[in-house]
Amino acid sequence: MAGAMGSPGAMAQPSVLLTKEPAPQTVPASDLPMKVYEVALNTGADSSSGLATAGFRVAKYLPTEWHLNHSELCHKAFVSCEQAERGRAEAKELAEYAAAAAQRAQQDSTAAVGQRLEDIHFWKSQLQKEIEDLDAETCLLAAQKLRLERALDATEVPYAIATDNLQCRERRQALDLVCDEVERELLKEADLIRSIQELLKRTLTQARNQMRINREHKEVCEIDWSDKVETYNIDDKCGRYSNQSTNIQFHPTSVKFEESASTQETWAKFSHDNIYRAEREKLASISLRDLIDNILHDTSEDMRKQCAAVNEAFAKHCEELYDKKHKLEHHLKKILKEIGFQEANIAALKQAIKDKEAPMKVAQTRLYDRSFRPNIDLCRDEAQFRLVSEVEELTESIKSLKKKLLESEQSLRNLEDTRMNLEKEIAVKTNSIFIDKQKCMAHRTRYPVVFKLAGYE
Repeated sequence: MAGAMGSPGAMAQPSVLLTKEPAPQTVPASDLPMKVYEVALNTGADSSSGLATAGFRVAKYLPTEWHLNHSELCHKAFVSCEQAERGRAEAKELAEYAAAAAQRAQQDSTAAVGQRLEDIHFWKSQLQKEIEDLDAETCLLAAQKLRLERALDATEVPYAIATDNLQCRERRQALDLVCDEVERELLKEADLIRSIQELLKRTLTQARNQMRINREHKEVCEIDWSDKVETYNIDDKCGRYSNQSTNIQFHPTSVKFEESASTQETWAKFSHDNIYRAEREKLASISLRDLIDNILHDTSEDMRKQCAAVNEAFAKHCEELYDKKHKLEHHLKKILKEIGFQEANIAALKQAIKDKEAPMKVAQTRLYDRSFRPNIDLCRDEAQFRLVSEVEELTESIKSLKKKLLESEQSLRNLEDTRMNLEKEIAVKTNSIFIDKQKCMAHRTRYPVVFKLAGYE
Protein backbone atom coordinates (compact mmCIF):
# COMPACT_ATOMS: atom_id res chain seq x y z
CA MET A 1 0.00 0.00 0.00
CA ALA A 2 2.82 2.35 0.82
CA GLY A 3 4.48 1.63 -2.51
CA ALA A 4 1.25 2.48 -4.29
CA MET A 5 0.90 5.76 -2.36
CA GLY A 6 4.54 6.62 -3.01
CA SER A 7 4.25 6.31 -6.86
CA PRO A 8 1.25 8.19 -8.23
CA GLY A 9 2.19 7.29 -11.80
CA ALA A 10 1.38 3.69 -11.14
CA MET A 11 -2.24 4.58 -10.47
CA ALA A 12 -2.58 6.16 -13.91
CA GLN A 13 -1.34 3.02 -15.82
CA PRO A 14 -3.96 0.43 -16.96
CA SER A 15 -4.11 -2.94 -15.32
CA VAL A 16 -1.87 -5.55 -17.01
CA LEU A 17 -2.46 -9.28 -16.63
CA LEU A 18 0.69 -11.28 -16.24
CA THR A 19 0.96 -14.28 -18.70
CA LYS A 20 4.24 -15.53 -17.42
CA GLU A 21 5.21 -16.39 -13.90
CA PRO A 22 8.03 -14.10 -12.72
CA ALA A 23 11.35 -15.56 -11.85
CA PRO A 24 12.11 -16.06 -8.17
CA GLN A 25 14.24 -13.32 -6.54
CA THR A 26 15.98 -14.99 -3.67
CA VAL A 27 14.75 -18.53 -3.14
CA PRO A 28 15.80 -21.12 -5.81
CA ALA A 29 13.00 -22.94 -7.55
CA SER A 30 14.43 -26.27 -6.51
CA ASP A 31 13.98 -25.40 -2.85
CA LEU A 32 10.21 -24.78 -3.19
CA PRO A 33 7.97 -27.77 -2.63
CA MET A 34 6.37 -29.00 -5.76
CA LYS A 35 2.62 -28.64 -5.93
CA VAL A 36 0.92 -31.96 -6.28
CA TYR A 37 -2.26 -32.02 -8.31
CA GLU A 38 -4.72 -34.82 -8.11
CA VAL A 39 -5.37 -35.75 -11.77
CA ALA A 40 -8.33 -37.85 -12.66
CA LEU A 41 -7.65 -41.00 -14.68
CA ASN A 42 -8.55 -40.93 -18.32
CA THR A 43 -11.17 -43.52 -18.62
CA GLY A 44 -13.24 -42.05 -21.38
CA ALA A 45 -13.29 -42.50 -25.14
CA ASP A 46 -10.26 -40.30 -25.45
CA SER A 47 -8.27 -42.16 -22.90
CA SER A 48 -5.19 -44.05 -23.81
CA SER A 49 -4.06 -47.02 -22.00
CA GLY A 50 -1.44 -48.01 -24.42
CA LEU A 51 2.14 -48.60 -23.53
CA ALA A 52 3.28 -45.73 -25.81
CA THR A 53 1.87 -42.98 -23.43
CA ALA A 54 2.64 -44.70 -20.23
CA GLY A 55 5.75 -42.59 -19.50
CA PHE A 56 4.27 -39.02 -20.33
CA ARG A 57 0.94 -38.98 -18.47
CA VAL A 58 2.22 -37.99 -15.08
CA ALA A 59 3.90 -34.66 -16.02
CA LYS A 60 1.11 -33.22 -18.25
CA TYR A 61 -2.00 -31.08 -17.40
CA LEU A 62 -5.28 -31.03 -19.08
CA PRO A 63 -6.37 -28.02 -21.19
CA THR A 64 -9.15 -27.32 -18.79
CA GLU A 65 -6.66 -27.20 -15.96
CA TRP A 66 -4.45 -24.87 -17.93
CA HIS A 67 -7.32 -22.54 -18.71
CA LEU A 68 -8.53 -22.70 -15.12
CA ASN A 69 -5.09 -21.82 -13.83
CA HIS A 70 -4.82 -18.95 -16.26
CA SER A 71 -8.24 -17.63 -15.26
CA GLU A 72 -7.31 -17.83 -11.60
CA LEU A 73 -4.09 -15.94 -12.16
CA CYS A 74 -5.87 -13.24 -14.11
CA HIS A 75 -8.58 -13.02 -11.49
CA LYS A 76 -6.03 -12.76 -8.69
CA ALA A 77 -4.13 -10.05 -10.56
CA PHE A 78 -7.33 -8.11 -11.14
CA VAL A 79 -8.39 -8.43 -7.51
CA SER A 80 -4.92 -7.41 -6.33
CA CYS A 81 -4.97 -4.31 -8.54
CA GLU A 82 -8.44 -3.42 -7.42
CA GLN A 83 -7.47 -3.89 -3.76
CA ALA A 84 -4.30 -1.86 -4.26
CA GLU A 85 -6.22 0.96 -5.97
CA ARG A 86 -8.86 0.94 -3.22
CA GLY A 87 -6.07 0.89 -0.59
CA ARG A 88 -4.35 3.81 -2.25
CA ALA A 89 -7.61 5.78 -2.26
CA GLU A 90 -8.23 4.95 1.37
CA ALA A 91 -4.64 5.82 2.26
CA LYS A 92 -4.94 9.15 0.50
CA GLU A 93 -8.26 9.88 2.17
CA LEU A 94 -6.82 8.85 5.56
CA ALA A 95 -3.73 10.99 5.03
CA GLU A 96 -5.87 13.97 4.06
CA TYR A 97 -8.16 13.38 7.07
CA ALA A 98 -5.18 12.97 9.41
CA ALA A 99 -3.60 16.15 8.04
CA ALA A 100 -6.84 18.07 8.43
CA ALA A 101 -7.38 16.64 11.92
CA ALA A 102 -3.82 17.47 12.91
CA GLN A 103 -4.24 21.00 11.56
CA ARG A 104 -7.57 21.43 13.38
CA ALA A 105 -6.08 20.03 16.61
CA GLN A 106 -3.09 22.36 16.30
CA GLN A 107 -5.38 25.33 15.62
CA ASP A 108 -7.56 24.39 18.60
CA SER A 109 -4.48 23.98 20.78
CA THR A 110 -3.10 27.32 19.61
CA ALA A 111 -6.47 28.94 20.29
CA ALA A 112 -6.60 27.29 23.72
CA VAL A 113 -3.09 28.53 24.47
CA GLY A 114 -4.13 32.00 23.27
CA GLN A 115 -7.19 31.93 25.50
CA ARG A 116 -4.98 30.77 28.33
CA LEU A 117 -2.66 33.69 27.66
CA GLU A 118 -5.62 36.05 27.96
CA ASP A 119 -6.61 34.46 31.29
CA ILE A 120 -3.04 34.65 32.58
CA HIS A 121 -2.76 38.25 31.40
CA PHE A 122 -6.01 39.13 33.16
CA TRP A 123 -4.93 37.67 36.51
CA LYS A 124 -1.43 39.04 36.05
CA SER A 125 -2.87 42.52 35.49
CA GLN A 126 -5.17 42.16 38.49
CA LEU A 127 -2.29 40.99 40.67
CA GLN A 128 -0.06 43.80 39.43
CA LYS A 129 -2.77 46.37 40.16
CA GLU A 130 -3.30 44.89 43.63
CA ILE A 131 0.46 44.93 44.29
CA GLU A 132 0.68 48.59 43.25
CA ASP A 133 -2.39 49.47 45.33
CA LEU A 134 -1.03 47.63 48.37
CA ASP A 135 2.35 49.28 47.97
CA ALA A 136 0.77 52.73 47.69
CA GLU A 137 -1.53 52.00 50.63
CA THR A 138 1.41 50.81 52.73
CA CYS A 139 3.26 54.03 51.93
CA LEU A 140 0.23 56.08 52.98
CA LEU A 141 -0.08 54.03 56.17
CA ALA A 142 3.63 54.54 56.82
CA ALA A 143 3.05 58.30 56.58
CA GLN A 144 0.20 57.98 59.10
CA LYS A 145 2.46 55.90 61.33
CA LEU A 146 5.06 58.67 61.16
CA ARG A 147 2.37 61.16 62.17
CA LEU A 148 1.48 58.95 65.13
CA GLU A 149 5.12 58.82 66.21
CA ARG A 150 5.47 62.60 65.89
CA ALA A 151 2.21 63.16 67.77
CA LEU A 152 3.34 60.78 70.52
CA ASP A 153 6.64 62.65 70.80
CA ALA A 154 4.78 65.97 70.82
CA THR A 155 2.76 64.91 73.89
CA GLU A 156 5.93 64.80 76.00
CA VAL A 157 6.16 68.60 76.13
CA PRO A 158 2.54 69.17 77.33
CA TYR A 159 2.90 66.40 79.89
CA ALA A 160 6.16 67.90 81.16
CA ILE A 161 4.48 71.32 81.34
CA ALA A 162 1.50 69.95 83.28
CA THR A 163 3.66 68.03 85.78
CA ASP A 164 6.01 70.99 86.14
CA ASN A 165 3.05 73.28 86.84
CA LEU A 166 1.77 70.89 89.50
CA GLN A 167 5.22 70.68 91.10
CA CYS A 168 5.68 74.46 91.02
CA ARG A 169 2.31 75.02 92.66
CA GLU A 170 3.38 72.72 95.49
CA ARG A 171 5.65 75.59 96.55
CA ARG A 172 2.69 77.81 97.36
CA GLN A 173 2.54 78.87 100.99
CA ALA A 174 0.03 78.81 103.81
CA LEU A 175 -3.64 78.74 102.82
CA ASP A 176 -2.77 79.40 99.17
CA LEU A 177 -1.70 75.77 99.00
CA VAL A 178 -5.26 74.88 98.12
CA CYS A 179 -6.78 72.37 95.69
CA ASP A 180 -8.33 75.03 93.51
CA GLU A 181 -9.83 74.98 90.02
CA VAL A 182 -6.38 75.39 88.45
CA GLU A 183 -5.06 72.28 90.14
CA ARG A 184 -8.13 70.29 89.18
CA GLU A 185 -7.73 71.35 85.55
CA LEU A 186 -4.01 70.55 85.64
CA LEU A 187 -4.69 67.07 87.05
CA LYS A 188 -7.34 66.60 84.39
CA GLU A 189 -4.84 67.70 81.73
CA ALA A 190 -2.17 65.28 83.00
CA ASP A 191 -4.67 62.39 83.02
CA LEU A 192 -5.88 63.34 79.53
CA ILE A 193 -2.33 63.40 78.14
CA ARG A 194 -1.52 60.02 79.71
CA SER A 195 -4.66 58.45 78.24
CA ILE A 196 -3.87 60.01 74.84
CA GLN A 197 -0.33 58.61 74.99
CA GLU A 198 -1.69 55.14 75.70
CA LEU A 199 -4.17 55.47 72.83
CA LEU A 200 -1.46 56.61 70.43
CA LYS A 201 0.81 53.74 71.49
CA ARG A 202 -1.96 51.19 70.89
CA THR A 203 -2.80 52.74 67.53
CA LEU A 204 0.90 52.80 66.60
CA THR A 205 1.17 49.08 67.36
CA GLN A 206 -1.95 48.46 65.26
CA ALA A 207 -0.46 50.45 62.38
CA ARG A 208 2.81 48.47 62.55
CA ASN A 209 0.89 45.17 62.50
CA GLN A 210 -1.24 46.32 59.56
CA MET A 211 1.87 47.37 57.62
CA ARG A 212 3.41 43.96 58.27
CA ILE A 213 0.23 42.24 57.08
CA ASN A 214 0.13 44.47 53.98
CA ARG A 215 3.71 43.54 53.12
CA GLU A 216 2.99 39.84 53.65
CA HIS A 217 -0.01 39.92 51.28
CA LYS A 218 1.95 42.02 48.83
CA GLU A 219 4.70 39.40 48.88
CA VAL A 220 2.13 36.63 48.28
CA CYS A 221 0.71 38.57 45.33
CA GLU A 222 4.21 39.24 44.00
CA ILE A 223 5.07 35.54 44.11
CA ASP A 224 1.80 34.74 42.32
CA TRP A 225 2.47 37.56 39.82
CA SER A 226 6.00 36.27 39.21
CA ASP A 227 4.61 32.78 38.55
CA LYS A 228 2.06 34.28 36.17
CA VAL A 229 4.80 36.18 34.31
CA GLU A 230 6.89 33.02 33.95
CA THR A 231 3.84 31.01 32.90
CA TYR A 232 2.84 33.72 30.40
CA ASN A 233 6.30 33.64 28.83
CA ILE A 234 6.19 29.83 28.61
CA ASP A 235 2.70 29.77 27.05
CA ASP A 236 3.58 32.66 24.74
CA LYS A 237 6.59 30.66 23.57
CA CYS A 238 4.39 27.60 23.13
CA GLY A 239 1.82 29.62 21.18
CA ARG A 240 4.51 30.75 18.72
CA TYR A 241 5.59 27.17 17.85
CA SER A 242 4.65 26.00 14.35
CA ASN A 243 5.43 23.05 12.09
CA GLN A 244 8.23 25.07 10.58
CA SER A 245 9.88 25.83 13.94
CA THR A 246 13.44 24.57 14.21
CA ASN A 247 13.49 24.07 17.99
CA ILE A 248 10.76 21.44 18.22
CA GLN A 249 11.43 17.79 19.00
CA PHE A 250 9.81 14.64 20.36
CA HIS A 251 9.02 14.48 24.13
CA PRO A 252 7.01 11.26 24.56
CA THR A 253 7.08 11.43 28.37
CA SER A 254 5.44 14.87 28.43
CA VAL A 255 2.02 13.44 27.52
CA LYS A 256 0.83 13.04 31.10
CA PHE A 257 -0.78 15.05 33.89
CA GLU A 258 1.30 15.89 36.94
CA GLU A 259 -0.16 14.62 40.19
CA SER A 260 0.41 18.01 41.83
CA ALA A 261 -1.12 19.92 38.92
CA SER A 262 -4.06 22.18 39.76
CA THR A 263 -7.34 22.38 37.94
CA GLN A 264 -8.46 25.45 36.09
CA GLU A 265 -10.95 26.20 38.87
CA THR A 266 -8.41 25.87 41.69
CA TRP A 267 -5.90 27.87 39.63
CA ALA A 268 -8.31 30.78 39.21
CA LYS A 269 -9.50 30.46 42.82
CA PHE A 270 -5.93 30.69 44.09
CA SER A 271 -5.30 34.06 42.46
CA HIS A 272 -8.82 35.23 43.29
CA ASP A 273 -8.29 34.38 46.96
CA ASN A 274 -4.92 36.15 47.00
CA ILE A 275 -6.46 39.28 45.49
CA TYR A 276 -9.49 39.05 47.80
CA ARG A 277 -7.33 38.82 50.91
CA ALA A 278 -5.07 41.61 49.70
CA GLU A 279 -8.11 43.78 48.90
CA ARG A 280 -9.56 43.04 52.33
CA GLU A 281 -6.34 44.10 54.04
CA LYS A 282 -6.15 47.17 51.82
CA LEU A 283 -9.63 48.20 52.93
CA ALA A 284 -8.64 47.50 56.55
CA SER A 285 -5.57 49.69 56.04
CA ILE A 286 -7.71 52.49 54.58
CA SER A 287 -10.08 52.23 57.55
CA LEU A 288 -7.10 52.34 59.91
CA ARG A 289 -5.77 55.45 58.18
CA ASP A 290 -9.15 57.14 58.57
CA LEU A 291 -9.18 56.07 62.22
CA ILE A 292 -5.69 57.51 62.73
CA ASP A 293 -6.81 60.78 61.14
CA ASN A 294 -9.80 60.97 63.48
CA ILE A 295 -7.70 60.02 66.52
CA LEU A 296 -5.01 62.60 65.80
CA HIS A 297 -7.61 65.27 65.10
CA ASP A 298 -9.64 64.50 68.22
CA THR A 299 -6.65 64.12 70.55
CA SER A 300 -5.01 67.33 69.36
CA GLU A 301 -8.29 69.22 69.73
CA ASP A 302 -8.89 67.73 73.18
CA MET A 303 -5.41 68.67 74.34
CA ARG A 304 -5.72 72.22 73.02
CA LYS A 305 -9.16 72.61 74.61
CA GLN A 306 -7.84 71.36 77.93
CA CYS A 307 -4.84 73.64 77.57
CA ALA A 308 -7.21 76.57 76.98
CA ALA A 309 -9.24 75.52 80.05
CA VAL A 310 -6.09 75.41 82.19
CA ASN A 311 -4.93 78.78 80.87
CA GLU A 312 -8.35 80.26 81.56
CA ALA A 313 -8.30 78.83 85.08
CA PHE A 314 -4.80 80.27 85.60
CA ALA A 315 -5.89 83.67 84.29
CA LYS A 316 -8.97 83.69 86.49
CA HIS A 317 -7.01 82.57 89.53
CA CYS A 318 -4.28 85.16 88.91
CA GLU A 319 -6.97 87.81 88.62
CA GLU A 320 -8.40 86.66 91.95
CA LEU A 321 -4.93 86.70 93.47
CA TYR A 322 -4.32 90.24 92.22
CA ASP A 323 -7.70 91.30 93.61
CA LYS A 324 -6.98 89.68 96.98
CA LYS A 325 -3.53 91.20 97.08
CA HIS A 326 -4.86 94.64 96.27
CA LYS A 327 -7.47 94.37 99.00
CA LEU A 328 -4.86 93.18 101.47
CA GLU A 329 -2.59 96.06 100.52
CA HIS A 330 -5.51 98.47 100.96
CA HIS A 331 -6.23 97.05 104.41
CA LEU A 332 -2.53 97.18 105.24
CA LYS A 333 -2.46 100.86 104.40
CA LYS A 334 -5.44 101.44 106.70
CA ILE A 335 -3.82 99.33 109.42
CA LEU A 336 -0.57 101.23 109.14
CA LYS A 337 -2.46 104.50 109.30
CA GLU A 338 -4.43 103.25 112.29
CA ILE A 339 -1.23 102.08 113.96
CA GLY A 340 0.11 105.61 113.61
CA PHE A 341 -3.05 107.03 115.11
CA GLN A 342 -2.97 104.48 117.90
CA GLU A 343 0.64 105.22 118.70
CA ALA A 344 -0.19 108.92 118.90
CA ASN A 345 -3.18 108.10 121.09
CA ILE A 346 -1.01 106.09 123.46
CA ALA A 347 1.48 108.87 123.64
CA ALA A 348 -1.37 111.29 124.41
CA LEU A 349 -2.72 108.98 127.09
CA LYS A 350 0.66 108.67 128.67
CA GLN A 351 1.02 112.43 128.57
CA ALA A 352 -2.41 112.83 130.10
CA ILE A 353 -1.53 110.46 132.92
CA LYS A 354 1.70 112.33 133.42
CA ASP A 355 -0.18 115.59 133.40
CA LYS A 356 -2.30 114.34 136.33
CA GLU A 357 0.75 113.91 138.54
CA ALA A 358 1.18 117.59 139.37
CA PRO A 359 -2.48 118.17 140.33
CA MET A 360 -2.34 114.98 142.40
CA LYS A 361 0.76 116.21 144.16
CA VAL A 362 -0.82 119.58 144.84
CA ALA A 363 -3.98 118.06 146.23
CA GLN A 364 -2.20 115.47 148.30
CA THR A 365 0.32 118.06 149.55
CA ARG A 366 -2.56 120.31 150.62
CA LEU A 367 -4.23 117.47 152.45
CA TYR A 368 -0.96 116.52 154.06
CA ASP A 369 -0.18 120.05 155.18
CA ARG A 370 -3.74 120.60 156.51
CA SER A 371 -3.39 117.46 158.58
CA PHE A 372 -1.05 119.48 160.78
CA ARG A 373 -3.72 122.05 161.74
CA PRO A 374 -3.82 122.34 165.53
CA ASN A 375 -6.60 121.28 167.86
CA ILE A 376 -10.06 122.33 166.88
CA ASP A 377 -8.89 123.79 163.60
CA LEU A 378 -8.38 120.27 162.38
CA CYS A 379 -11.85 120.55 160.95
CA ARG A 380 -13.66 118.67 158.22
CA ASP A 381 -14.53 121.75 156.42
CA GLU A 382 -15.65 122.31 152.89
CA ALA A 383 -12.11 122.72 151.72
CA GLN A 384 -11.19 119.37 153.23
CA PHE A 385 -14.06 117.65 151.51
CA ARG A 386 -13.20 119.28 148.23
CA LEU A 387 -9.53 118.30 148.45
CA VAL A 388 -10.45 114.72 149.23
CA SER A 389 -12.93 114.76 146.38
CA GLU A 390 -10.26 116.20 144.11
CA VAL A 391 -7.80 113.48 145.02
CA GLU A 392 -10.44 110.83 144.43
CA GLU A 393 -11.37 112.37 141.08
CA LEU A 394 -7.74 112.55 140.06
CA THR A 395 -7.17 108.96 141.17
CA GLU A 396 -10.22 107.80 139.18
CA SER A 397 -9.09 109.77 136.16
CA ILE A 398 -5.60 108.31 136.32
CA LYS A 399 -7.10 104.84 136.73
CA SER A 400 -9.35 105.38 133.72
CA LEU A 401 -6.50 106.76 131.67
CA LYS A 402 -4.24 103.85 132.58
CA LYS A 403 -7.01 101.41 131.68
CA LYS A 404 -7.51 103.16 128.40
CA LEU A 405 -3.75 103.14 127.90
CA LEU A 406 -3.70 99.40 128.42
CA GLU A 407 -6.56 99.00 125.97
CA SER A 408 -4.83 101.21 123.47
CA GLU A 409 -1.58 99.34 123.84
CA GLN A 410 -3.45 96.06 123.36
CA SER A 411 -5.17 97.54 120.33
CA LEU A 412 -1.79 98.61 119.02
CA ARG A 413 -0.44 95.12 119.51
CA ASN A 414 -3.49 93.75 117.70
CA LEU A 415 -2.92 96.21 114.90
CA GLU A 416 0.72 95.17 114.71
CA ASP A 417 -0.29 91.52 114.60
CA THR A 418 -2.82 92.31 111.89
CA ARG A 419 -0.20 94.26 109.99
CA MET A 420 2.19 91.34 110.24
CA ASN A 421 -0.49 88.91 109.11
CA LEU A 422 -1.44 91.18 106.23
CA GLU A 423 2.17 91.53 105.19
CA LYS A 424 2.63 87.76 105.38
CA GLU A 425 -0.54 87.19 103.38
CA ILE A 426 0.55 89.75 100.82
CA ALA A 427 3.88 87.94 100.58
CA VAL A 428 2.01 84.65 100.15
CA LYS A 429 -0.16 86.17 97.43
CA THR A 430 2.90 87.66 95.78
CA ASN A 431 4.56 84.24 95.84
CA SER A 432 1.43 82.60 94.44
CA ILE A 433 1.18 85.21 91.71
CA PHE A 434 4.85 84.68 90.86
CA ILE A 435 4.36 80.89 90.68
CA ASP A 436 1.15 81.03 88.63
CA LYS A 437 1.95 84.03 86.47
CA GLN A 438 5.70 84.05 86.03
CA LYS A 439 6.47 80.35 86.30
CA CYS A 440 3.44 78.32 85.24
CA MET A 441 1.79 80.58 82.68
CA ALA A 442 5.14 81.57 81.17
CA HIS A 443 6.04 77.88 80.87
CA ARG A 444 2.71 77.14 79.21
CA THR A 445 3.60 79.43 76.30
CA ARG A 446 5.77 76.52 75.08
CA TYR A 447 2.64 74.36 74.64
CA PRO A 448 2.67 72.84 71.10
CA VAL A 449 0.20 74.04 68.49
CA VAL A 450 -2.55 71.80 67.07
CA PHE A 451 -0.58 71.30 63.85
CA LYS A 452 2.28 69.72 65.78
CA LEU A 453 0.01 67.76 68.12
CA ALA A 454 -1.65 66.27 65.02
CA GLY A 455 1.74 64.87 63.94
CA TYR A 456 2.34 67.06 60.89
CA GLU A 457 5.77 68.20 62.06
